[in-house]
Amino acid sequence: MHWDRERRYSAIAIAMAVFLVVLNGSHADEAESRAHTDLGGQHVAFLVGEGFHDGEFMMPMAYLINRGATATVIGIEPGVVTAYNSEMTAVVETSVTDVQVADVDALVIPGGHSPDWLRQHEEVVTFVREFFEADKPIAAICHGPQLLIAAGVLQGRDVACYADVADEVTRAGARYVDEAVVRDGNLVTSRIPDDIPQFSAAIAEALVE
Repeated sequence: MHWDRERRYSAIAIAMAVFLVVLNGSHADEAESRAHTDLGGQHVAFLVGEGFHDGEFMMPMAYLINRGATATVIGIEPGVVTAYNSEMTAVVETSVTDVQVADVDALVIPGGHSPDWLRQHEEVVTFVREFFEADKPIAAICHGPQLLIAAGVLQGRDVACYADVADEVTRAGARYVDEAVVRDGNLVTSRIPDDIPQFSAAIAEALVE
């Protein structure tokens, strides 16, 4: 993978990071106090498909890029996908079939309709499972844990997710936890867009541990 490419999302990411601080007030301050970290040299992949949630994709990416991480968008195949809740689009740069787990330090799975769409593709499910088994940080928010369910990696884990996904999580052998962010080993999970500040900070923390 070519991690030194020009990051096409940088301007949007910075603008959304400023918006995040204004929107979330004290929650953003709390998250900031937890992660004054330099993420230079860290490579983070964002796994997105059609119908992703715009904020759950762009805001964590902004947070990590602004701390020096490199972000790459991966998916089923290179191309453009559209958010379900706005007209925002994302450019999938690389197919999961061309990504080596060893080249990525953390995997982020935004919510929206994207995880349900992605889990229908075995190559995506296989990649998520291999990444999890490598004991590298995986962060999933909202509907994101649907992909972890498909990968069969949630048995015995504590997981936060969108409330409508809680029954799926429980049937997969996990314990649903109604908290803003839950850390269980290499797994970071959150419930809803309001949790994005804590979610983003927890990803940064996991990267430097």
